[in-house]
Amino acid sequence: MIGLLASAAAHQQSSGGATQAVGYPTLFLLVVLGSLVPVVPTGALVSGAAVVAFHDTEPVSLALVFAVASVAAFIGDVALYWLGSRGARSRGGSRWLHRLQQRVDAGTLERAERRLDRHGAAVLVLSRLIPAGRIPVMVACLLAEMPLRRFVRGDVVACLAWAAAYQVIGVLGGSLFPEPWQGVALAVGLTFAIAAGPAVVRRLRGPGKGAQAGPGAGPAGRPETEPPVPAP
Repeated sequence: MIGLLASAAAHQQSSGGATQAVGYPTLFLLVVLGSLVPVVPTGALVSGAAVVAFHDTEPVSLALVFAVASVAAFIGDVALYWLGSRGARSRGGSRWLHRLQQRVDAGTLERAERRLDRHGAAVLVLSRLIPAGRIPVMVACLLAEMPLRRFVRGDVVACLAWAAAYQVIGVLGGSLFPEPWQGVALAVGLTFAIAAGPAVVRRLRGPGKGAQAGPGAGPAGRPETEPPVPAP
């Protein structure tokens, strides 16, 4: 991914600008994929594309990167939530819901549920801006059976804020260096550092109470069955 963006930046002028070099359809598909499969570094993609757009001669390039990124993130989020809600409504669940639950430990889910109770759908905005915060809040919304329409209203603002934040990182990276590939390297490195921040903090703090699901617990750290009642 880094090589793709760096190559796009290096060949920007010879290939006719950011539209042809980076490829808005490619950016759209990768962000949608990253929203559905939370292993693709979508923030780094947006920041890198923003660097290339910043050095482009077309004034609308940055606006197009912002529009493509926010729409793609929104479509991916809504699709993932819809797939998860199907499992939440069924007795047996679904593989999408189970996969989401397996990515969230009990302590993180409990904190997400508390924030959801306090702030409602507005917590979706913060979850998009905090690294590794999107999936726990989405699982909390699914378990609370938040209607899809309400999720959509909150997620629109969340995706716009997310795209703007990572585009600012890209613009800052692009403004510091004369060559686009240098700004891409800085922006991508910065976004990876931000994404790794929570994991580093958790490792420094050590395993917290209730951070890991114990034996016999369900995917979200909750017991799958009630403990047996001792015989009299």
